[in-house]
Formats: sequence, structure tokens, C-alpha cells
Amino acid sequence: MKKPLVGALFTVLLLGAGIAPATAATSHDAAATGTVKPQVKLKEQITPKAVNFAGTVALSNCSGSVVRTPDSQPSDPALVLSNGHCMETGFPGPGKVVFNQPSTRSFTLLNAAGSGVGTLRASKIAYGTMTDTDISVYQLTRTYAQIESTYGIKALELNAAHPVQGTAITVVSGYWKRTYACNVDGFVYRLKEGAWTWKDSVRYTSACQTIGGTSGSPVIDNATGKVVAVNNTGNEDGQQCTDNNPCEVDESGNVTVRHGINYAQQTYGIVPCIGTSSKFDLNRPGCALPKP
Repeated sequence: MKKPLVGALFTVLLLGAGIAPATAATSHDAAATGTVKPQVKLKEQITPKAVNFAGTVALSNCSGSVVRTPDSQPSDPALVLSNGHCMETGFPGPGKVVFNQPSTRSFTLLNAAGSGVGTLRASKIAYGTMTDTDISVYQLTRTYAQIESTYGIKALELNAAHPVQGTAITVVSGYWKRTYACNVDGFVYRLKEGAWTWKDSVRYTSACQTIGGTSGSPVIDNATGKVVAVNNTGNEDGQQCTDNNPCEVDESGNVTVRHGINYAQQTYGIVPCIGTSSKFDLNRPGCALPKP
């Protein structure tokens, strides 16, 4: 996983620093500087959406974003998307699902320029797991309308369709206030890391050199401005299927290691599981998320 960072760094972000001190990151993290220029397909060069930080959030140890489904209503409680391994309750074990668990976690909401404009607070972890995928979704104490009225910031929309290979994307980290631009290189049948296995993961092209603290960042389709995945891991040391060194496993069981390549978990599968009033219903038609 893109390792969550210690809570002390969050104070630096709240004070307005552009990034946390170099001592907060590993040597691998510190080596990556600046924003990568996007690689876009010709058809996506026609009026692409401007990707910025509006709607992203900084957690104490990770990144995230305020998200909605295509059917969300202004009066619905707002939701924040991050990784399962970013939850304050710790890494959920294989087969474990966190469902409707009370939480008072806070998030710093960012504007388009990446400045913190306010604090949002959770009422519960609506859903969280590291089985098949690596996601956490928090329900907030405020509605989408209240957030937009107070801060002028709209939630990011979850794309309800499977992403497409070659799509130009941007990974937007609220923790570091940095973006990483590349393309969807392909999809991984099974991505194994330590005790966990994820299905149909997104593999980035090499330009997205995400680092610790970018966990939970929304992966945005440059052409639509919609969220297609959530950033979660990368092979740091070239090892095979160990913690921080995921490996790819195909349908025949063949294992491939891609040192320095990073990955995300698709988010279209979340959409069918959310009903009225932002309520997770794992029995809704089309919902295939693991159940408790």
C-alpha cells in the first residue's frame, strides 16, 4: 500500500505548508518532485475538463475526496472516499468488512488551488474493506448542499462505467497538494500484496510515480472530470507479492512483478451499492462489494 503517514504531519498541512517536511517521507517519496505533465490521447485534447484540487480532502495520514453518485441529491449526507487501509481502525484483515461503524474523523476540504477552506467531520464509516478492493467511504455530518453553500465546492462524481485502457487520468493528492498525470496502462486480473488480493485493478503508465500519503487520492478521468478509481499501492522494491510490493496474477496463475509501477482500485462498482440518502445497501441490484 502507499503507506499512510504519521498524524503529526497533518498539523503542517493545516498551517498551510505546501508539503510536509522532507523527513516525513521516505527517500523514494522525496525523490519525486513537481507535477507530471499529462499524456493525453488525441481525442481527449478536445475541451478536456480542468483537473484541480476542488473537492479533495486531506486526512491525518492519507488523501481522499468528497464524492457523489450520479443519482445523489443535494439533501443527501455527503460521502468521502479513501482507502480501506487509511481507516483509523487499522488495516481490515482479508475477508473483513467495516459497515456502518460510528466515526468522528475529520477531513480538511481543499479548494481548486489546494488551500484548506474548512473541516468536515464524519458521522460513520459507511463502508470499508481491503477484500477484492481497497476502499473506505465515510458519511459526513453535512449534506452536499450545505458543503456547496458554505464553501462553494461541489462533490466529485463517481463514474458509473468501467474505465477504458489508454484513458488520460490525474491522481489528485489532498495530503501532499500534488497531482500526478499519466494514462490507464491496463487492468490486472488479480493484484496480490501481502495478505490481500484485489480484483480488476487499474495499472498506471510509469509517469504516475505516486508516493506515501497519496493513498486514497481520487483518480480522475481528464476528459469527463469524473472519478474512475482510488489510488492505493505500488511496487516499491521489486519484491514479489509482499507488503508494499504488489504482484500481478493472471487468470492462469502467472505472476508478473513491475518494479516502480503503481496501481488503483476501480470505483464504478461502488455506485450500485448506494441508495437514497447516501445509504449503503449491499443487496441492491448490481452491488457486488463484499458483505460483512
